[in-house]
Amino acid sequence: MSQKNLAKLRRLSAIELLTIACLVLSLCFIAQAQQDKKAPAKPTLTGRYDGTAKNKGEEVITVSLDLTDKDGALSGMINSSHGDFSIVGGSHEGDTVTIEFDTGGPTGILSLHLVDDRLVGTWTAGDDGGPLDVKKVAAPQGGSKDKS
Repeated sequence: MSQKNLAKLRRLSAIELLTIACLVLSLCFIAQAQQDKKAPAKPTLTGRYDGTAKNKGEEVITVSLDLTDKDGALSGMINSSHGDFSIVGGSHEGDTVTIEFDTGGPTGILSLHLVDDRLVGTWTAGDDGGPLDVKKVAAPQGGSKDKS
């Protein structure tokens, strides 16, 4: 910096220096906020998943999960060839997914991992359980199947 520019800076009042400092800090905060907006969004599990499960007797069970993922808390329905079950709880952290469902007895558990557009893992309900593999599919056309 030249001597002339340094002399100008020395003549600035404390208020002017404080204003310049605040302006520079404001620009830094704005730049940081813009970078935060570009961070990838956490993938949501909301949607329909179709696939199969097996029980201890090796019977193939058709399964559809209709999931709602709100901030990592899960709800929805499980429809299967063995009945329909309400999802009463669950969580989604990273690629680990846990779903609790009402069996009318002991709470059933799905212990899953998110692999691309699939949920793969195991289910347990009382003394029964086995592997489960479902894939995310497009929502059925025509809205809800519970029409009055």
